[in-house]
Amino acid sequence: MKRAHFLYALPFVLAACDSARDKAEVAPAEEPAAPLAIVRTDSIAGLEVSNPSAFARPETVISLSLNQLGATTPPLQVWEGDNAQPTQLVDDDGDGNPDRLLFLTDLGAAATHNFVIDTQMAELGLPSRTHAEVSIKEGGEWQDKVYVGGTFRNVDHVTTPTQYTDHSEYIRYEGPGIESDKVGYRIYLDWRNGFDIFGKKIPDMVLQDVGQDGYDSYHEMSDWGADILKVGTSLGMGGYGYWDGAKTVLVSDVAERSTTIRADGPVYSALDINYMGWNTGASVVDLKATLSMQAGSPMVDVDLKTSAPLDNLAIGIVAHPGTELLMGDLDVTGEAWSYMASFGPQTLFEDNLGMVVLFKKMDLVQQTRDENSYVLVMKPRGTELSYAFGALWSGQPGGVQTREDLEAFLAAEVERRTLSPRLRLKTEAFQKLSTLAPIDISIGLANSEMQRRGESLSYGGWDAVNKIASRWSYTTGLLMQSMDDLSVATGDPVYADFARRTIDSFLGDDGIIHTYKPEEFNIDQINSGKMLQRLYAKDYDARYRAAIDSLSAQLAKHPRTSEGAFWHKQRYPHQLWLDGVYMGMPFWAGVGAMEGDHYIVEEAAREFSIARSHLRDPDTGLYYHAWDEAKQQEWADPETGRSRYVWARGLGWYAMALVDILDVLPAEIPRPRATLLEIIPELADSLVQAQDSTGVWFQIMDMPGAAGNYREASGSAMFTYFLAKAINKGYLPETYTEAATKAYAGLVNEFVAVYADGSFHVTNICQVAGLGYGRDGSYRYYMSERVVEDDPKGLAPAIMAGIQISELLNGME
Repeated sequence: MKRAHFLYALPFVLAACDSARDKAEVAPAEEPAAPLAIVRTDSIAGLEVSNPSAFARPETVISLSLNQLGATTPPLQVWEGDNAQPTQLVDDDGDGNPDRLLFLTDLGAAATHNFVIDTQMAELGLPSRTHAEVSIKEGGEWQDKVYVGGTFRNVDHVTTPTQYTDHSEYIRYEGPGIESDKVGYRIYLDWRNGFDIFGKKIPDMVLQDVGQDGYDSYHEMSDWGADILKVGTSLGMGGYGYWDGAKTVLVSDVAERSTTIRADGPVYSALDINYMGWNTGASVVDLKATLSMQAGSPMVDVDLKTSAPLDNLAIGIVAHPGTELLMGDLDVTGEAWSYMASFGPQTLFEDNLGMVVLFKKMDLVQQTRDENSYVLVMKPRGTELSYAFGALWSGQPGGVQTREDLEAFLAAEVERRTLSPRLRLKTEAFQKLSTLAPIDISIGLANSEMQRRGESLSYGGWDAVNKIASRWSYTTGLLMQSMDDLSVATGDPVYADFARRTIDSFLGDDGIIHTYKPEEFNIDQINSGKMLQRLYAKDYDARYRAAIDSLSAQLAKHPRTSEGAFWHKQRYPHQLWLDGVYMGMPFWAGVGAMEGDHYIVEEAAREFSIARSHLRDPDTGLYYHAWDEAKQQEWADPETGRSRYVWARGLGWYAMALVDILDVLPAEIPRPRATLLEIIPELADSLVQAQDSTGVWFQIMDMPGAAGNYREASGSAMFTYFLAKAINKGYLPETYTEAATKAYAGLVNEFVAVYADGSFHVTNICQVAGLGYGRDGSYRYYMSERVVEDDPKGLAPAIMAGIQISELLNGME
């Protein structure tokens, strides 16, 4: 295999972008900070952090894994200019070695900040702003269920003795505690499993002194504050249990309880609580809860994990008389955060208190209540559920006094969690990438993905990226196509074998496709059919042909617009999405070619023209995401029916489909081929005009300067693939080579990372985006979807782009 080497000459420059097109609902970003320059001695990384919100975000915690940083040992320090940022290393797995770096910083409104990470520790003398502890008595003795005598000592771990129960006077304030400079909490480590609040009137850490003289003292208001909540037999402040259909079953009937302090630092503290043999009344499971707090925030993040799947977990807050229940917006995307809260004079001192539970909309089954609690019934993702809770007391400095104050806090907190800070990281490990040929980067990405995934994407496996059971999906087909392409390019069968095993796992002996639901008329389900066509062409296995026929039967009956464009799904009536052009049309054209049916071939090609006529902007030449022929969807323009924004990956799907469908269009049907060959240079010109100085493209392509917008990997990889393949196939002249190679250099510079363990990754991938069902097509919506790494929608096109660029460069030598 010939390896063409490539000069990754584009610098990692963090500079101002071109101005955004004026759109009334979107605030412009503040002028970005100066370009990143790693000039400190012993620097290991440079980091750009952008605030996507139009309001300032003080005391924001940024988290980076040491593996991600390419670092294996401390010390590490974060700097903004000459200003050292409060920095903490965290050991997540308890093996005695740090796993993550956290730092605390203030982000200006819509502002961009540049940081350097190095090994020069600053003499900050950081005050503790978080604390986690558990304290037990020693030197006394058990008398029945009460521990008599002795003194308290803080420990890292405790398993409760069999005789331990409430008011045993063995654990100080009856369980572990956790606090920030805003508020503190305690969790009863007994049958009550209560979650209680320590209201604080001062920012100092106070838990170490609470309860040293017994139970009664912290129930009286003191200079520091007090226990302010009556919990009773409720969920208290953000507790968890099981919903049996009528009431919450608390975590009471447990074989064994223990707690471990995981972190106790100035920026971040965390603890675990383990419940072995919890009898919910429906099943017996083990439950692990991890609670963590960060400086400057009243919120506790909770991660629950059960030993076996357990639906209908209950989380919530005590329902005191005279309180108002507040529910956040549920007409949002699944990964967006929302809230349930109560407000009113509900403390033991009859002053105002807001209690909050934050959750992701996707995880919610229903909001309800029982005799004691306001309840959220939740569906874990497999065995895991994450949420957060917090107390906002009117007696704390700057405390919440009114319902309006609470709602303002909640609106900002929901946005902070839903719109994560935009990160651009460059580490010293990039030097390794700069020595590799494009095909070697594709190999590195593929090898790393196979190692991470194993056989988990096969039928019966667990998709760890999406946290669902593995199924017949377009992303699996996309990834397997990239693996198959890599085998062709390298001659190494290991990638094609991986692809075949994965696809084969979904096929029954008769060609039935496991988990495929044709009655949904979901065009996304068609994409993996292209791998079936490839496999059938190799050995004519009857199973592949039967599966192809099943997918073909769906498209034959698939609902269409009046012009013949395929609906995206049955549940998305009258809608043509750019995504669907890629998902269905190359496969449909392949069916027509295989069967000698010219009508099918022409119908598949006509989809591109219909999409162009309705979705192309005449000024920019870029395409909007979707079109609603009925003009009834909330995201649709009432006059044109099209959505409002140019989403990079949406257009990326269309661009890849343009060059892929030409692989299967028969030469004897010239008309559709000619039309597509006219669209390709037209689109290429528009893409070059929208290309950023770094070589890549933004999430919303024509608004690079808008607050929260970011350079996005999947769309950029797709456009790189489109340009390079179009040149390789002769659909574009060689004059586009500069744009294609610039795009690939940007793709590697911006998004490809090598971690300390040698693994390859693709970063800054928009996990998903769609329209309808809580996705209103606004600019904020496209900013609200999670930004992740190694999602197949970005990783697979990056592999494919490297293959095409390698072929392009080999042709130039």
